[in-house]
Amino acid sequence: MNRIDHLFETKQEGILSVYFTAGYPKLNDTMPVLRELQAEGIDMVEVGIPFSDPMADGVVIQAAATQALHNGMSLKLLFSQLKDARNEIHIPIVLMGYLNPIMQYGFENFCRSCNEVGVDGVIIPDLPYADYMADYKAIAETYNIRVIMLITPETSEERIRLIDRNTSGFIYMVSSAATTGAQKSFDEQKQDYFRRINEMNLSTPRLVGFGISNKATYDAASAHASGVIVGSRFVQLLASESSPKAAVQRLLTDLGLK
Repeated sequence: MNRIDHLFETKQEGILSVYFTAGYPKLNDTMPVLRELQAEGIDMVEVGIPFSDPMADGVVIQAAATQALHNGMSLKLLFSQLKDARNEIHIPIVLMGYLNPIMQYGFENFCRSCNEVGVDGVIIPDLPYADYMADYKAIAETYNIRVIMLITPETSEERIRLIDRNTSGFIYMVSSAATTGAQKSFDEQKQDYFRRINEMNLSTPRLVGFGISNKATYDAASAHASGVIVGSRFVQLLASESSPKAAVQRLLTDLGLK
């Protein structure tokens, strides 16, 4: 069974997925960060593929991607770093990246490489739903790769239900139409959005991302979904804390989980 599917079958709430950028702060930090996230009980990891024009990302992740590229990170190198990951990493791994570098690699080659190193799913923010259905869905399914689609407060109910019927793994529920970045709280408008989607009774589980950085945002988001995704705050901590272990522990403290 795909590890993402297994996670959501065995844990229906309180799931914590953490994003970090491959090759940041240092080129060879990918595996050390993965090890510490797993050791501290994180449920799932999203490994960012650095790209020069990350349009959905805020300044923190943009800066991390720029540094990772300067460090020499590439998609080919990332797969090399992950080659033996499954000897010790057992939680689901999702790659998050933009279509351009994936298409340069070749989408089927990309899915094949994901399968070979044990990647369970991919998030491609700039992949249109119609293109996914027409050109990519069958290929991804051949290699047992879950393609995770994003929804925002502006996504129509019709589109959300299409995504619910035609994708698997989970739905990435973006907390706002803005770019990524830590927030101190979610206003009533965002919480109304969380409640509205929850009341649609979708069959695919949801994780809320963008803006989760403390106990208030964690609690508000997790109350209306299976869990949350934290990105920018953890990337900040990787730069400011003394080690990946210290960064993960500080994150858990910030979220009120430790």
